[in-house]
Amino acid sequence: MKIKYLFLSVIAAVVFTACNSTESKSEEKEQKDFPFLIPSEKPSWPLSAAVARGYDKYGTLRPEQNELYTQFKYTKLKGFDYNGYNGTISRRDPSKVIFENGKYYVWYTHRKSPVPVGMSRAKEATDVIPSADWDLADIYYATSKDGFTWEEQGVAVARPPKPQAGWRSVTTTDILKWKGKYYLYFQAFMEASGLRGDFCPVSVAYSDSPDGPWTHTGKIVIPNGSEGSWDQFQIHDPYPLVHDGKIYIYYKSGFDKKTEMLPTKVLMQGVAIADNPLGPFKKHPLNPLINSGHETTLFPFREGVAAIIQRDGQEHNTIQYAKDWVNFEVASNVELLPLAAGPYVADAFTDTKDGRGITWGISHFIKEGSDKTKNNLSILTRFDCDLSLDLHDPHMKQHYTLYGSELHYKQGLSEAQKQRIKEENNKLSRIVINK
Repeated sequence: MKIKYLFLSVIAAVVFTACNSTESKSEEKEQKDFPFLIPSEKPSWPLSAAVARGYDKYGTLRPEQNELYTQFKYTKLKGFDYNGYNGTISRRDPSKVIFENGKYYVWYTHRKSPVPVGMSRAKEATDVIPSADWDLADIYYATSKDGFTWEEQGVAVARPPKPQAGWRSVTTTDILKWKGKYYLYFQAFMEASGLRGDFCPVSVAYSDSPDGPWTHTGKIVIPNGSEGSWDQFQIHDPYPLVHDGKIYIYYKSGFDKKTEMLPTKVLMQGVAIADNPLGPFKKHPLNPLINSGHETTLFPFREGVAAIIQRDGQEHNTIQYAKDWVNFEVASNVELLPLAAGPYVADAFTDTKDGRGITWGISHFIKEGSDKTKNNLSILTRFDCDLSLDLHDPHMKQHYTLYGSELHYKQGLSEAQKQRIKEENNKLSRIVINK
């Protein structure tokens, strides 16, 4: 009897599957035009590569329905003095923003010095005159009640005595909170930038309070790679997050340097992982994990991690996502991304499996001042966005933004390019005359 029922069940399943298959094929055969109202889920009928990609990579054909798509809005910050923007005071490369003791905290690279001579003239730099905007710098911090008006609290981590890591400059810091203590990771320069490019490893300082005092370990926690490897010269922008009970520090490096190309090197990003904030950190075997981007900016999102990829590389001006925290895919294409963004990431250190995203942070603008050819300084700014599962701001999701003529004309032809076009026109004129 059991065999009989089993046989009838199999027959019924086959008939049911055949009917569904016939209906599906019938639907596909009847479907001639893509519908006016976009289906919320990927249709079963054949699709072009572009439309299929909209569902498979972005989850939707409409950007405003993509949780990892946004426009960025910028606001001038109050509370910071730049000495008339004459190039002697610079603030750049802010950390993530955290909220502690009833206020927001941010750390950043602070330089107070004569105007830098430039990396190309690094041999002219001294113990007083910097080569680059981030040379001869210390790590400062500021606090705020609202994220718009800030009060600079002073130095957090100063340059240590020579020959400790960072004696020349400590820059581009980021914050980790781990088991009640705070850790600042930073680029530790032991020579002026420009002598060998931007050569530096990563060091760390720790404290029981975000207000310090900070103990600089003077040690290298993420060293440069071995000779011939992609990160042999630079471990830049250390950016710590907590995932799977471990510390993930994402970083960038520059390599494939070729003077005949502009830019002269490629920038990509990798990760180093440790069980302890002081290491040892082990670099992931798949590094580099992200093939583009000038700075590291990431945040937990759902079960994975999202990355803002601005400037440099084949996939710049994108926001990417890695469900496994390693293998990143493009999730959206965006405009006017923040430089060196340090977002407020409420769940950066909670080891969340349901990251909620970000809505604002601090970034920087570079080469500010009245004489942009000489005054190489940077200023901090605020950015706002909707990269959050908990916010729905349609104005942040617009994707038909027009930029005025002034912005476009700033991207004008160089004198060399104008001369080339003139020569091409003269050549064509001579051909016409000869005819």
